[in-house]
Amino acid sequence: MPTLAPVQRDAPVSVVMTVLNEEAHLAAAVDSVLNNGFEPGVNLVIAVGPSTDNTAAMAAGLADLHPNVRVVENPTGFTPAGLNLALAICADDVVVRIDGHTVLPAGYITLAVNALADTGAGNVGGRMVPQADAPLAHAIAVAMGSRFGLGSAGHRVGGREGATESVFLGSFRRDALAAVGGYDEHFRRAQDWELNFRLREAGYEVYYVPDMQVPYHPRSTWRALARQFFHSGAWRREVVESHPQTASARYLAPPIVVAALVAGIALGAVGLATGTWWLMLGFASPIAYLAGVIVAAVALWSQAGPRSVALMPGVLMTMHVAWGLGFIRGVR
Repeated sequence: MPTLAPVQRDAPVSVVMTVLNEEAHLAAAVDSVLNNGFEPGVNLVIAVGPSTDNTAAMAAGLADLHPNVRVVENPTGFTPAGLNLALAICADDVVVRIDGHTVLPAGYITLAVNALADTGAGNVGGRMVPQADAPLAHAIAVAMGSRFGLGSAGHRVGGREGATESVFLGSFRRDALAAVGGYDEHFRRAQDWELNFRLREAGYEVYYVPDMQVPYHPRSTWRALARQFFHSGAWRREVVESHPQTASARYLAPPIVVAALVAGIALGAVGLATGTWWLMLGFASPIAYLAGVIVAAVALWSQAGPRSVALMPGVLMTMHVAWGLGFIRGVR
């Protein structure tokens, strides 16, 4: 592993944030950074995209009010470009990444600095904790935090402290980021996972810290959920095409499921139309999948509760099928 200078626990840290149409959340996010309880202090850089609401004016007002807040324009509005623009004016050794709608738990930055100091890692972080109250949004939150929705990635479902593939958001050594060239701006999504892959390939450890939990508010409509997972699947394929060695069963399972469902339904339909009984066996594929989804929904009953559990099969199927279709189609 490349040698990094020891972390100075009593030195200020930089926090980078990209925002686009975040008028409703920006003030709370900034407050959670400035009042996180990190005594040495923070220097916050906000990369503002071409918003259609009052985000840019709010960010400028916050910078006027707080001398340790700076604003940089992000003309493309894309997250990796904004992060690189913000990183370019960071001078501190430790860089903490957050989103414009993220409210950091108190003590998060201290946890990050201590973890970087104790482990020597290039990046440390924890998991996203989906939270929602409305029945559909709660079902989505439970599914996203389970192995049935997104697989067993630690930054999604939790796990033991230690080296891992990726973490949510991330707190970095600036020298490690510089060594790998920062974020790849080609990846409009999945840029965190792709960056962490390059960090690991360069010999820097990515370290999971269970206590670094950040609240996350998931999508709240069927359409938004399907759209999110379709694009996530498409960009995950882009990562696999750029880095073939990252292909795994977790990423290949959804497109395989979609192909099996389409083939099974098509064969079964032809069998019904022609009276060919053995072709009707194709229906076994969607029936088996539906049964598996129902079993998964039952397993999540205690977490979902009576208001959301009935929606769980639909939520899981939307996640799987949308992700799989996105992966099959790819980025165009």
